[in-house]
Amino acid sequence: MSEHNIDRNTGVRIAHLSETVNATREHVTEATRLPQRAPRTVEDTGLPTVFVGHLVLKSTLLNGHSSFADLVQRHCLPVTVLEDVLAFLVREHLAVVTRRGATDLDVDLQLTSAGRTVASEELARCSYCGPAPVPYESYLDTVREHSVHRQRITFSDVRTAFGDMHIDAALLDAAAASLNAGRPVMLHGPAGSGKTFLAERLGRLLRGDVPIPYALYVRGEIVQTYDPLLHHDASPPAGSAIGDKRWRICQRPVVLSGGELTLEGLDVRYDAVAGFYHAPPHMKANMGLYVVDDLGRQRVAAHDLLNRWIMPLDRGIDVFTLKSGVRFSSPFDVWPVFSTNLDAATIGDEAFLRRLGSKLRVGPLSLVDYRSVFESACTSLGLTATPDAFDYLLHHLHRASGRPFLACYPRDLLELVAASADYRASPREVTSSALSEAWGSYFGAAVGADIRHPPPDVSTQSGKRCASG
Repeated sequence: MSEHNIDRNTGVRIAHLSETVNATREHVTEATRLPQRAPRTVEDTGLPTVFVGHLVLKSTLLNGHSSFADLVQRHCLPVTVLEDVLAFLVREHLAVVTRRGATDLDVDLQLTSAGRTVASEELARCSYCGPAPVPYESYLDTVREHSVHRQRITFSDVRTAFGDMHIDAALLDAAAASLNAGRPVMLHGPAGSGKTFLAERLGRLLRGDVPIPYALYVRGEIVQTYDPLLHHDASPPAGSAIGDKRWRICQRPVVLSGGELTLEGLDVRYDAVAGFYHAPPHMKANMGLYVVDDLGRQRVAAHDLLNRWIMPLDRGIDVFTLKSGVRFSSPFDVWPVFSTNLDAATIGDEAFLRRLGSKLRVGPLSLVDYRSVFESACTSLGLTATPDAFDYLLHHLHRASGRPFLACYPRDLLELVAASADYRASPREVTSSALSEAWGSYFGAAVGADIRHPPPDVSTQSGKRCASG
């Protein structure tokens, strides 16, 4: 259950989630535990009758008239709840029943003049007419029950998730151990080394499905949380077996924020036109993985962005403020992963860096791994390499320019080779001339002209294994 305290500075009431970071962690392999059964009355929804009544009035006004079948689909409420709402609206002279058919769903209603007035006023205040929100307290209970910190990663889980990647096993083991401990992971290294790919692939270690509410009811306001671009439906039967349709059973989310991230973007965002709030990305990522990519490329300074995370990382909660001045806390229930091209020691002060579980460098590939990535990319793109193609790439392109064996290069170059072959209607073959053309196009320099980097020592790199994408 949530605890409520008074903020001494503002005097406003703050709802606090009990500590989740120190909660008992267990290996979650059992079937998804679904939210409570479908509500049978308005009281069961946890929402005020007036609020649900206004939701029905608004959607009926927008659609001219409504039937129970329409309202069930729009608001994800069962007929028994709608019967209570309709009785309230009729009693208040805001709606009338125009027809009752043979089934419970076959009921039509229409707004009265007073009902249209109230609906218009409510639409001007808040235009939300989607699935009925769930009470915030129910959301807190659900996040606690399905906390990502209850997940336990095993050695076999890691090998299964990363079996097709050429990556240093020690790096993977360190990342998994940090996540098991509920600590963040920072991946740093040169651009193109595979940090983002590795960070997102950590999402494959997540097991089980979780309930995601379409929206939350927070102190009289609506906060929209479900995002179809981020929340992907679970496979049947889990996705169809849920009782309360205001929740959607989804795979544990994997959410990535990049260079577009701002400090304002980490707060609940009020849409002044629509009249309701949108949850920030890390709130949408609750019970899953949250990746902050390209740290240092945001419009806000890296140290300011990192300082914003100190309390969430320490206490497992984040605090938001509504436009009314009411503050509420949200669980910060994620596996946090930061990715940066900068030196980890230079982007944050000691207060933040000590909160990171692991600071792992993802560097260039070994020669063996680089060849494997090249061959895998050829296969996936349907290309056939000539016997001397890879040696040409190694000795005449990489060694001549001094460019390291970064994980992104093979696929990027081979995609250009494939595109050129398709353009010329020539065989999809990787030749030295095709690689030379792709290299010049990719780096914007003639072969042999790029000498900004010292040549990689292929004889000493063969024993070093780093992440690839």
